[in-house]
Amino acid sequence: MIVARTIRELQEAKKELRGSIGFVPTMGALHQGHLSLIQQARKENDHLIVSVFVNPTQFLEGEDFDAYPRKEEADSRICELAGVDILFMPTIDQMYEKDELCIGAPAIRGYILEGEKRPGHFDGMLQIVMKLLNLSSATRAYFGKKDAQQLALIIQMVKNYFMQVQIIPCEIIRDEKGLALSSRNVYLTREEKQRALCLSRSLKRASKMVMAGELDVETIKKEMLAVLSETDRVEYVAIVDREFKALKRVEIGNTIILVAAWVGKPRLIDNIWI
Repeated sequence: MIVARTIRELQEAKKELRGSIGFVPTMGALHQGHLSLIQQARKENDHLIVSVFVNPTQFLEGEDFDAYPRKEEADSRICELAGVDILFMPTIDQMYEKDELCIGAPAIRGYILEGEKRPGHFDGMLQIVMKLLNLSSATRAYFGKKDAQQLALIIQMVKNYFMQVQIIPCEIIRDEKGLALSSRNVYLTREEKQRALCLSRSLKRASKMVMAGELDVETIKKEMLAVLSETDRVEYVAIVDREFKALKRVEIGNTIILVAAWVGKPRLIDNIWI
């Protein structure tokens, strides 16, 4: 495995690659969720590039950029064992100049739900993803469904800018109790991890209601909020279609149910696709 820390080193390493390139962008502190993306990309491509970069432009003032978990040595070992060809670990100076062109999230889908609660977050996320997709020359790039709104906006960006890369959505990975895996889960105490399970329980409750024939959005939300009472604060429960338009009734095969809530220090998100 080649570890590239500069853009020049990445470009030199790519010269040796022939065939399709799978790409998995991450912010490091790799866990089983990341590994599932890496393993799928490894199976479906001739070569594999993984990036580890904690992107400052997608963190808002007061968020956990400085405290975000960084495990460079462990991440490198995981990637090597998983068969990664190139691990790209750039510095901020490599990725950004002082006076940059900016990419803006769409005016509607970029400023609802996560975009409403974290204004400007998606601008920074799209900016770094475009840079990384261009640098990787990826044939396919792999993103988890846990960040459903992020995934939808990346797909839109690729479409709107006619980028020659296929975006591959990958299923959410959970621990044995049902908690969606996240690098921020390290902030949770044992007691908070127990309470955090109410996010996935609320989604299971919604799924059971739909399977039983209940399609009214407000009725489902009410039941979910009751389950989410164990959290410290619920930011939103949303039921939208695949275009992130609000629904009054669940549409089977075209619905995403999303939740965001605070448990202790971290803000957690989860969702199911119906």
